[in-house]
Amino acid sequence: MTSLASYRKKSSFFLTNPIQSISSCMGRCYYDLILKINPFFIHTLYFISVSLLGFGILEVLKPRTDQPKPRNIDLLFTSVSAATVSSMSTVEMEVFSNEQLIVITILMFIGGEVFTSMVGLHLKRFNTTKTWKNDEKNMDPVEKDPVSSLLPTSYLDDVVIVSDLSQNNGDTNSNNKSSSLEYDSIQFLGYVLLGYFLTIQILGFSFVMIYLTNVSTARNVLKNKGIKSSTFAVFTVVSSFASCGFIPTNENMIVFKENSGLLLILIPQLLLGNTLFPPCLRFLIWVLGKIKVLKFKSKYLLQNTGEIGYFHLLPSSHSRSLVGTVSGFLLIGFVFFSAMEWNSGGFKGLSAYQKVVGGVFESTNARHAGETVVDLSTVAPAVLVFFVVMMYLPPYTSFLPLFKNNKEQIPPKPKEVLKEKWRKRAIQDLIFSPLSYLAIFIIAICITERRSLQQDPLNFSVLNITLEVVSAYGNVGFTTGYSCDRQIRADSSCVAKSYGFAGKWSDGSKVILIIVMFFGRLKQFSMAGGRAWKLL
Repeated sequence: MTSLASYRKKSSFFLTNPIQSISSCMGRCYYDLILKINPFFIHTLYFISVSLLGFGILEVLKPRTDQPKPRNIDLLFTSVSAATVSSMSTVEMEVFSNEQLIVITILMFIGGEVFTSMVGLHLKRFNTTKTWKNDEKNMDPVEKDPVSSLLPTSYLDDVVIVSDLSQNNGDTNSNNKSSSLEYDSIQFLGYVLLGYFLTIQILGFSFVMIYLTNVSTARNVLKNKGIKSSTFAVFTVVSSFASCGFIPTNENMIVFKENSGLLLILIPQLLLGNTLFPPCLRFLIWVLGKIKVLKFKSKYLLQNTGEIGYFHLLPSSHSRSLVGTVSGFLLIGFVFFSAMEWNSGGFKGLSAYQKVVGGVFESTNARHAGETVVDLSTVAPAVLVFFVVMMYLPPYTSFLPLFKNNKEQIPPKPKEVLKEKWRKRAIQDLIFSPLSYLAIFIIAICITERRSLQQDPLNFSVLNITLEVVSAYGNVGFTTGYSCDRQIRADSSCVAKSYGFAGKWSDGSKVILIIVMFFGRLKQFSMAGGRAWKLL
């Protein structure tokens, strides 16, 4: 009787609310279509669409009245650079008006890894909802009716009640509870991510604004450049947390190298939004698990990282190793950079304390952020090579000698999943390794810029080109820039500009670098390439 009453209630809702039912069906069909598409194509379409939309808006908005309008190729380059959080620049940042800076901020905001992973988690939660409903359909014959499949999820409680009253075997009930717990845990993870995402950036914005209000030297820099303090604070915090590296000043953070307090505020933003995001996320879930109401959800997330399938929720051993690896790289980078550049021109006039903070800031940015307090064209070549290696390494690179014994590994997969995995592995065997593609990109740019390599070898050196390409691949933004003083054949028409080295490249080379930025932003789909090659 209860099942019949529930069926009549749902049928009545469908007849009285046809528009809402049809829209619900269309929404589910849309999600079904997305879930069936390869994630690589979804990510590619997302970043291309966002980049083109950003380009269109930047092209419509006017730059500063005292600055010429950038060319379309440079606006497209800037939009792609912001959406892929690469911070490669071909025009000076002070060319952009306040409205254009806001657009670039939005592009960095929605292009950051944490934000895009939240979108992916939402799709994962919907897929879990489908699994849960399928389990319930097996328990309740009413759910097999096509009319009830169009009903909103608000009637889910009725289905559970009916299912509990029906006589079903224990295994089906156990599977339903497992699906329900997985759904609740993923939903809980989504709330944790949203809180983490917003809280850190709001705190960062508040601290930067407090600093600018109380420190006149930093505030005067912005005032002289005609940049609003609020715009600078939002832009810089979003850029730092997204590991983009764009700063609304032409000189990046060089003009603030004496403001150690500001650098110390940004360093946590750089780490918490990138290399230390997984350990911090796991620690936050563990802390929230101390609350009795959230205990089971927290425990499920921490003990089933493989089943959850969220890329940034790493097992405990991997998270601990990641903290040690990031700290080790940071220490090595700081010691090496300080040893080579302590008495260099970039640190001239700074106190020992300011040099220490500047060295830590520079070493932190070498891992996928890209903000800088020194002119990289004056840095020792050995340091540049070290930066190239750091930029090439993925953000979650870690030393895991005991990872094979980790109990939180992904559980065994059924035969169908293993078969599909084998097909993907066969495709991966046909593609090159990321290092091979980088070599191809560098060779292509050397070919397109071969005339500049001959006529201007100090600026267009292979090391500078390599640094630019690897920086774009790592979505970092480090660049040596271009200097008229390094020209062998002096050009009287050369004007010093504070933008990236790519700003002096030909349009063909800029297009190649745009492809590199997309390739780098989607590097997670190509990391397994090249395994078929055996180097003996």
